[in-house]
Amino acid sequence: MITRNRVSAVAFRDGPADLMSNILIAAAAVIVVVVIFRFAFPRQFLRLVLLAVRRIMGLKTRSVEFDGTLWPYLEGGPESGEVLVLLHGFSGDKDNWLLYARSLRKNYRVIIPDLPGFGDNARDPNADYHIDAQARWLLAFADAMGIDRFHIGGNSMGGYITLKFTLAHADRILSLALLDSAGVLGETKSELQIATENGESLLTVSSPEEFDRLLKLIVYRPLPLPGFIKKPYCEDLIAHREFLEAIFWPMAEEMQDRPLNDQLHTIAAPALVIWGRDDRLIDVSCVDVLKAQIPNNHCVVFEETGHVPMLERPVESAAVHAEFLNNCRAATL
Repeated sequence: MITRNRVSAVAFRDGPADLMSNILIAAAAVIVVVVIFRFAFPRQFLRLVLLAVRRIMGLKTRSVEFDGTLWPYLEGGPESGEVLVLLHGFSGDKDNWLLYARSLRKNYRVIIPDLPGFGDNARDPNADYHIDAQARWLLAFADAMGIDRFHIGGNSMGGYITLKFTLAHADRILSLALLDSAGVLGETKSELQIATENGESLLTVSSPEEFDRLLKLIVYRPLPLPGFIKKPYCEDLIAHREFLEAIFWPMAEEMQDRPLNDQLHTIAAPALVIWGRDDRLIDVSCVDVLKAQIPNNHCVVFEETGHVPMLERPVESAAVHAEFLNNCRAATL
């Protein structure tokens, strides 16, 4: 009897230590597996990370099919809220808006699609990717989603599409936000504009070195990208270079030959303009054009910021957008 009690006491004393040891071993095994998976399968690891970040940001991954095309998109926020559609730029994707959308989806139904030819959307080499065609696709997407009137915002190429869509379908737009938007020419030529006029595309890459150069061109301060993020994006840009070139040049030529400067005065919806002072792709002088031509506008220029404020300053730029949307709502009450 005494012996059994002593054994039981020893078992009781050693149990927690054994349990902690097993937990530590299991944790170490998980870490080893994660590290191996990260380096052996960076693309798959990145997808898992993005899924986790989307969930943390309150966004769900969804898709809608129309005209035989499956459009992937992110969605978050109250289903009964006013809709805010966000459009990414050239060679970007829906995940460019993850941090930006976090606060906005608290009061708005935020919808962020992958545009045709980018992200997880289809890459059809025979499709038309002119900005007018992209605007028509956006209309079809909104109709398929059952969205009538909505707020819209876009960065770079996404801003160009935003402007085109607003000019063609003013009755569908509650407000528009332009973040370093293409489609307008300012007084000062950017590095991208000068290179384009010389027949050089700065937005397509053929090597990891050119990818690093592109990153430095886009942002004011280098983004600390770990290898499992950087490697898949770099590989995709290299693999799809010819496809991206075929999209870029018609768009660049259209913007150079037929900018929207002389049409901006017809925009009746309230417009928010957000720009990076140090944008090397689309010069900050475009803000002066937008401010002078769009009747109802609010302009904010961030210092020490490049071409993608929603990535470089997601909290500050989203706060500006949220205040703008609140003011739009208050003005209609």
